[in-house]
Formats: sequence, C-alpha cells, structure tokens
Amino acid sequence: MDSNPEHSKEVDIYRDTWVRFLGYANEVGEAFRALVPVGMVWASYGVSTMYVTADAVDKGKKAAAEHGDRPGKTARVAVAVVDTFVWQALASVAIPGFIINRVCAASLYMLGRTTRWPLPVRKWTTTAIGLSTIPFIIKPIDRSVDFLLDSSLRKVYGGGGSGKHDS
Repeated sequence: MDSNPEHSKEVDIYRDTWVRFLGYANEVGEAFRALVPVGMVWASYGVSTMYVTADAVDKGKKAAAEHGDRPGKTARVAVAVVDTFVWQALASVAIPGFIINRVCAASLYMLGRTTRWPLPVRKWTTTAIGLSTIPFIIKPIDRSVDFLLDSSLRKVYGGGGSGKHDS
C-alpha cells in the first residue's frame, strides 16, 4: 500500500462511494429471481460485471500513473488489472451470486414443503431471505477470496497485485 498520506486519503470511487453497491446488483437480482423475469436477473449480472470491469480498468490506470515510464510498466498494469478483475469477479459476482441463488432456491423449496402459504407469499419470503443474507456473506467471501488469491494467483506474480481489497 502507498505510504504517502495524500494518496492514502484519496477516495476510490469504486470502493469508497455508493458506486460500490453496483457490485451487489447480481445478488439483489438473485434474491428477486422468484419474482422477476429471468432477463432482469441476467441484467443485474451485467451491471455487476460492468462494475467489476470499470474497477479493474481504473486500477490499471492508477498503476500506470504510479509506475510512470520506468521499465516493467506493462507488467505492473497487467497485474493490477488481472488481480482486481479476478478478485472482483469472484468476490462480487460469482461466489455471492451462487450463494444467494442457492439460499433462495432452498428457501423456496423448504417453504413449499413445510408451509401452506400461497406461492406469492413464499416467493416474497424467499426474496426477503435472500436480501437479508447479503450483508452476512460479504466479509467472509471477501476474506476467502483474499486467501484464495494469496495462495495461488498472487504467488505467480510476486504476491503484490493491487493488494488486499477492502469492502
């Protein structure tokens, strides 16, 4: 991380502002899957993927600016982009999307087997369960993805990458 106080106070639009919530769009889409057309769920993945891509491009631009014209600039930028994209794709899209999908599917199934509630009530309850699950899965997923990348991909390029990701 940067030890310069001016840089450490710099606001990262993709991590320190409301834009961060765009990364959770697919989780919200998965929570609403029982209530909305599947095209809306896929559109939520499009929003999250655009967020991930924009963050990776931003980190690449920042790495290029920090590195200047010194040798190895291309490699440094590539590492920043790849590290950010892989981390975000796993921690913001793939893993939480899968978890919310399975929590909602299991909830809808169990409500169907254990209650006599009408289908619309079961679907809304499933959506509420999915939405309420999101805050509880974020930190464990983030830490797990950090561990996974620290144990694998980051070893390939010297462990630096863009560093730990704060959520």
